[in-house]
Amino acid sequence: MAGTTSQSSRGRGAIVGINVTPMVDVVLVLLVIMMVSAQYIVSQSIRVELPRASNSDEGAASPVSVSITRDRGLHFGTRRVTEPELESLLRRALEQNRDLSLIVSADRDVNHGTVMRVVDLARGAGITKFAINVERSEQR
Repeated sequence: MAGTTSQSSRGRGAIVGINVTPMVDVVLVLLVIMMVSAQYIVSQSIRVELPRASNSDEGAASPVSVSITRDRGLHFGTRRVTEPELESLLRRALEQNRDLSLIVSADRDVNHGTVMRVVDLARGAGITKFAINVERSEQR
């Protein structure tokens, strides 16, 4: 039987405990790897300087990200797209997930009309859940 030994000629008894230290070491290493890799998965590669708001909600459940850069460039995830491509990609994403939420991240120097144009494209594609990404300010 694994983990036990019979009485040997030297007088040793049965192994009655299991050493969990190696298992804990492996779990901690996996946890560290997961924490480090999660930072790369979550972070966006498109740099957008977000406006600040002291009152904001937490993140959405199954979001799709659209970013608007200072030069009014549109990005679906990390891919730069045109308005017709964006609408097509949003339609496809909604077909794959009916509970889709859109998160719009716009540079603080982008005008309100440009953000509303993206929201209008998304509504035209059938998306009804929206969030505007802001940085939480520390003032209260």
